[in-house]
Amino acid sequence: MDKKLVRDLMVLLDDYAVVSKDASLLDAVLALEKAQENLPPDRQPHRAVLVVDENKNVIGKIGQLAFLRALEPKYKIIKDFDKLTKAGVSSEFVSSMMEHFRLFEVGLDDLCQKARSILAGEVMHPVEESIDEKASLSEALHKMVIFQTLSILVTKNKKVVGLLRLSDLFEEIIKNIKNRSS
Repeated sequence: MDKKLVRDLMVLLDDYAVVSKDASLLDAVLALEKAQENLPPDRQPHRAVLVVDENKNVIGKIGQLAFLRALEPKYKIIKDFDKLTKAGVSSEFVSSMMEHFRLFEVGLDDLCQKARSILAGEVMHPVEESIDEKASLSEALHKMVIFQTLSILVTKNKKVVGLLRLSDLFEEIIKNIKNRSS
């Protein structure tokens, strides 16, 4: 596994779903669909859209959970709501907060219609973590665990050239484990 480098597993930036920070969530969905069409059949589907600024620098990403959160604007009222559940707050307390703030009181059709006007830059998760394309897969594994991320930007000469996805790294590790056991 250490013979392979990050660049051997990464998805090139040109092959990934990318939108500007001023794009709508609808634009992000369409970009994601288009990127999925071009994936080789043996690759895992993309689960996020990268967001770029006016200079085409990657500044964030919108994963599946961020996309769903964007549909409920009242989540802004409860800052770091997801950290409560990770901190061990009971599900009853979380349910009472949802009731109190009337989260998800709007129907799904209305929420989906609203997504057309939500901008990618408003809901993206800023990304700062990166790894050099020449780094080992062991280093990539350690960074992903430490950053607790599903993907990490890949750089060449400090410029983003791709994305290493946890799903691809996991698949490579599983393949390596199986090869070692035979």
